[in-house]
Amino acid sequence: MNTRVSAGELVWVKSSYSAGSAGDCVEVAATVDAVHVRDSKRAEGPTFAVGAEEWAAFLRIAGHG
Repeated sequence: MNTRVSAGELVWVKSSYSAGSAGDCVEVAATVDAVHVRDSKRAEGPTFAVGAEEWAAFLRIAGHG
């Protein structure tokens, strides 16, 4: 899996479960190879990426897929 994409190239979307202007917000950005995840409060901070199959499995376990 090639996850070497700069944060500037990604289109980040805030989780619909994030509380409006409150602090606990997660953002994701999907590419062909992976789903990237970051803390919206630390947009320039660290991110991690998982493969599309792993993301789909996570959503199923979380009850959203």
